[in-house]
Amino acid sequence: MLAGKHVLLIIGGGIAAFKSLDLIRRLRERGATVTPVLTRAGEEFVTPLSVSALAGTKVFRDLFDLGDEAEMGHIQLSRVADLVVVAPATADLMAKMAQGHANDLASTLLLATDTPVLIAPAMNVRMWEHAATQRNLATLQGDGIAVVGPNEGDMACGEYGPGRMAEPLEIVAAIEARLADGPLKGKRVLVTSGPTHEPIDPVRYIANRSSGAQGTAVARALAALGARVVFITGPADVPPPEGVEVVRVQTAREMQAAVAAALPVDAGVFAAAVADWHVATATDRKLKKSKDGLPTLAFAENPDILREVSQRAEGRPALVVGFAAETDDVIENATAKRLRKGCDWIVANDVSPATGIMGGAENAVTLITDAGAETWPRMAKDAVARKLAERIAQALVG
Repeated sequence: MLAGKHVLLIIGGGIAAFKSLDLIRRLRERGATVTPVLTRAGEEFVTPLSVSALAGTKVFRDLFDLGDEAEMGHIQLSRVADLVVVAPATADLMAKMAQGHANDLASTLLLATDTPVLIAPAMNVRMWEHAATQRNLATLQGDGIAVVGPNEGDMACGEYGPGRMAEPLEIVAAIEARLADGPLKGKRVLVTSGPTHEPIDPVRYIANRSSGAQGTAVARALAALGARVVFITGPADVPPPEGVEVVRVQTAREMQAAVAAALPVDAGVFAAAVADWHVATATDRKLKKSKDGLPTLAFAENPDILREVSQRAEGRPALVVGFAAETDDVIENATAKRLRKGCDWIVANDVSPATGIMGGAENAVTLITDAGAETWPRMAKDAVARKLAERIAQALVG
């Protein structure tokens, strides 16, 4: 899929730089040409010789290198690739990118390029969660820079949490999706997926049986058609697809905030099974059994994310697709939901226990639009996703 593609790989200075060596190997296995740029800090973790040996070409290191400038000036170097990849993208590199600094070769290339950019952040969990890094991330995403990772896990510093660089194959998948030549290339699509968990106390929550399988399949199918996918997922049973920007949330209100932060997009597909209510009396202490009887839970209504996006006065996606999981009068209830919410399409399905659809591998849906109701045969969720993605592509690009 990457045969004939040219990737400019900028290797930042973090322990995750060792993964860049495997990334180079994986890219070249798939036919890509890799031009490596190694920062001074990156040289503390991997050597120019090892990078050059795997890339099969010279390593660019210095902004003011007379030989490099004579052979290929840094402006030209920044523009000859199909994609610029920064892996690892350290907090320092992200800050330079967000603020437009250009005091070394890497930052100068990133400021001078007119080529799409993909970053794979990697840093300590506290650095990742710091308000400054999150502001820089929002700025970069607003500038159109794609992001893969970071993942959650153990770190070299001994801490645990988000900040681990995505694995090389995850980055390869993101590169393939970014360079895909499908009909949705250049389009940015938001997909929500999975359930939400609404806490009762620190150990209990209200949820539903959604596995997230259908939303994950939709995101994967859209990425395969070339879309840049922002995938906002609750705590689903299935892992998120590779090659998309993943935002993990727990509650409906967190999903609402993540959706607002992801806009604007060309299309939004709202496949998440968002809880209708949350516990207004949720406590930070575990509820105990009491001789006074059962505890009383007071509920409050959750935000209606689909309706909010569908009825936006400004920045509404060109196409808004909702999902309706029903147990009776499926088409009638879903048709009414489409009109009530103001979305363009509703994908309706029967999730009665007898169907085995909720949490299962197959789905049977009816697509409801202005033109009416179109019932599709029962098929694998991946097949439903591909068919829906193709319809979305037709609606967006003809």
